[in-house]
Amino acid sequence: MALRLDGGVAAAIRRHGAETYPDECCGALIGRDGAVVATYALPNTTEEGPRRRFRIRPQDYRDAERQASAAGAELLGFYHSHPDHPARPSQYDLDHAWPFFSYVIVSVRAGAPEAMTSWRLRDDRSAFDQEELTYEHDSHPDAAATVHRQEGIG
Repeated sequence: MALRLDGGVAAAIRRHGAETYPDECCGALIGRDGAVVATYALPNTTEEGPRRRFRIRPQDYRDAERQASAAGAELLGFYHSHPDHPARPSQYDLDHAWPFFSYVIVSVRAGAPEAMTSWRLRDDRSAFDQEELTYEHDSHPDAAATVHRQEGIG
């Protein structure tokens, strides 16, 4: 399994993580056939405290699906940050993930984005497997950030 971040997608995810630090950010991954071409920032609405958790409400999920459909693409998964923690899934992530999506996690330490990884939940929901994460460079590295900013981030 592999997930490719096209254009400025990686930069948009890292920027979102830095902007929301010390809280977790979250957003949708939009694309097709394992290639993410845009991000869609989502509000972190957890009642448990946004520094350690994120929650995507059903209406936010529907909005992400609509955004993907409007772009002629599909919802490939979600991303979120781990402030001052490694870019590895937590037990909370395991308890709230769906097997058919990719989950990108960016570690943000002291406000600076660091490692970024991608994970996919096993069909039996027992654990995550790490996906290969590749980056496709674009002559305009902030191209994906446009969708990100249009949604009220930045």
